[in-house]
Amino acid sequence: MHLIVVESPAKAKTISKYLLSGYKVVASYGHVRDLLSKDGSVLPDDNFSMVWDVKPDGKKHLQDISNQLKSCDELLLATDPDREGEAISWHIKELLYESRKLNVPFKRIVFHEVTKGAIKEALANPRDLDQFLVDAYLARRALDYLVGFTISPILWRKLPGSKSAGRVQSVALRIIVDREAEIEAFKKKEYWSIEAKFEAKNKKIFDAKLMSYKGRKLDKFSIPNETEALSLKELLLLQKFTVESVESKVVKRNPVPAFITSTLQQEASRKLGFSARKTMQLAQNLYEGVSVDGETIAFITYMRTDSVNLSKEAIASIRDLVAQKYGKDFLPEKPRFYQTKVKNAQEAHEAIRPVDTALVPDSMRGKISTDHFKLYDLIWKRAVASQMASAEFDQVQVDISDNDRSTFRANGNTLKFEGFIKVYMEGKDDAAEEEAEGLLPPLIKGDSVPMKNLEALQHFTIPPPRFSEASLVKKLEELGIGRPSTYASILQVLQDRGYAKLAKKFFVPEIRGRLVTVFLTNFFNKYLEYGFTAELEQSLDDISNGTKSKLETLRNFWTEFSENVTQTKEIKISEVIDKLNTALESFLFQREDGSVTRECPECKSGELSLKIGRFGAFLGCSCYPVCGYVKRLDSATISESDSEVAQSAEYPVFLGVDSSDGSEISLRKGPYGIYVQKDRKVDNNAPDASDETAKSGARSGVKSAGKSSAKDYRKSQKPMRASLPSFIDRNSINISIALSLLQFPKILGQHEGEDVKIGIGKFGPYVLFKGKYVSAPKSEAIFSMTLDNAIALVRASKKTKSK
Repeated sequence: MHLIVVESPAKAKTISKYLLSGYKVVASYGHVRDLLSKDGSVLPDDNFSMVWDVKPDGKKHLQDISNQLKSCDELLLATDPDREGEAISWHIKELLYESRKLNVPFKRIVFHEVTKGAIKEALANPRDLDQFLVDAYLARRALDYLVGFTISPILWRKLPGSKSAGRVQSVALRIIVDREAEIEAFKKKEYWSIEAKFEAKNKKIFDAKLMSYKGRKLDKFSIPNETEALSLKELLLLQKFTVESVESKVVKRNPVPAFITSTLQQEASRKLGFSARKTMQLAQNLYEGVSVDGETIAFITYMRTDSVNLSKEAIASIRDLVAQKYGKDFLPEKPRFYQTKVKNAQEAHEAIRPVDTALVPDSMRGKISTDHFKLYDLIWKRAVASQMASAEFDQVQVDISDNDRSTFRANGNTLKFEGFIKVYMEGKDDAAEEEAEGLLPPLIKGDSVPMKNLEALQHFTIPPPRFSEASLVKKLEELGIGRPSTYASILQVLQDRGYAKLAKKFFVPEIRGRLVTVFLTNFFNKYLEYGFTAELEQSLDDISNGTKSKLETLRNFWTEFSENVTQTKEIKISEVIDKLNTALESFLFQREDGSVTRECPECKSGELSLKIGRFGAFLGCSCYPVCGYVKRLDSATISESDSEVAQSAEYPVFLGVDSSDGSEISLRKGPYGIYVQKDRKVDNNAPDASDETAKSGARSGVKSAGKSSAKDYRKSQKPMRASLPSFIDRNSINISIALSLLQFPKILGQHEGEDVKIGIGKFGPYVLFKGKYVSAPKSEAIFSMTLDNAIALVRASKKTKSK
């Protein structure tokens, strides 16, 4: 009899159904022991020996393993295939040895997907525990403990109310705080652009932007103010323009690789609004197995990985599906292979992919929970798209000049072949959907193009954006800080400690977080440097590869770090306050008029200073108790002044009322950009709601909701929405434009017995005729387009393709 130990009961249940008689499976429920949570659990003077503490639950699970082992003649440790999994197996083995209950041979087996084939292969290829991986785990655990349990007590004494510091946690906090400082120090700069509308020979209007004036190339700030912009505009209005050059080429866009841990967290945040922690919990479920119609099914491969590789079998399976489901045109000639861009990546695992590509997400709709479905759908689409053909775009660039060598440029960019975009397109951190330029009318070098309109447009630079969960994970990954498997817990700890908060899905540092960061950067700066932290991560990877010694790494770190700690312990709290007052001067002492002064606004003779209490920070007067002035400090708020930064704002903006039915029209901002909304007029005769939710499928977490006429009615009363296209300035939108947007898509009429529709999609305005999309000019002309205009666009498109 063989005893297999895995981490979770769900995984144990899934594996059991694939095993023949002669095997038993038991769960350890994760780690059975951890470092004792008190000072002295890592002893630098004793070669960094570690004092472990068996958890109460761990004792119970370890006893269960021991009891099961009595009737077995081999122990197979099958915990997860990473450092943490190796560590769990090592702990179990060590504890069994110490208690003299390991009297049979033991081996380590690993698999990256919970399938019959993978388990069979793992059983056929057992190995010994990888001591290098265990040493890397022990070194990381020792470093995290030494930093946390050494700096945290100093924080408690020097900054009352502070909770903890951490080797990676504090660096992540510094990234957030540094970005906030950038935003506060930012000074917006004005600049102008000149944009024109020209008329082609076929009477079509198209947009172009001034790129050079009298042979001088214009950069972003070449036109700094309104005076120069209007002067330039007047001079250009006197000129006649012709087409100087037309460049056309086909541009290909390639798919991105299947998910790794960090990119899964980023994309689930962008597209699904999931936190990193929620994403990893759902992914763990999908890996270990989710109940479907009474059967436990594993959906994805192991979710903690930084490898972008796929197995040959997986690639072959995906290519077969693409050819069958989408056609051979969507299949590249050769399989695609990717190289990781992650620092310190470990390429031993596969990327995250579906266990069975043939298990298409739609077949699982309603059979698993909504969140499990959404995440599986995302993973499946990303993996399949990674092996599909490139998307192709027709890209046209036209330069239009006058006799004084002033040049406008127009760009056209239309989708020629969908390729992988048919299945999946990667999200963007700025939350704005990427849009292609519209189709330009036929233009030939030498064509005279009359200018129909010329505008001078004002712009202002905007500060860098705050970090979302997705962009912070991306930043940590780029810097090589932490491991993909730790990002979710790091982000959560920052919030749990009250160091940062998520406001409208963007991280804002709390006052306590700012104070801790300034303290650490002043007294432990080296250990908060991005480069140092990344180098330490590299050292841990070197230990796991067997190229560096665990003890050497720990000694090198501790020697200098302990000296730094000794020096900091002698610093008086008054010195700490002085450092904080200086470092945070512009934040703490700025008045409403923008001036920075420490003069007490109440007594006029005292000096303001930071005061730190157990329940928060505040400003107090040096003349206390004679002067009792106190100002409570609050963390940054997301206000109108930084709406571009934090995706918040003065929204919703009331635009007016639809005179046809009395509905209110407003301009709003959501996670995917700005949109207009029509709130349907309330019907007081609506039926009462009767939303009874019945819980079923408890093991799989599936919920079903009873349907009712009230729910159907409410669905029909949902507000109408329409995204604001990029060619419409949000500041110029009015009730008329909003109502025009809400009418799309609409039918203009019929031609050759078929409907001719127009609308605005993610690539801009379009005409839809006989199932074919034709791009329309990206301008407000779409609102007044006639049936004849639309048919002309369709015909022009056919002529262009025939050439």
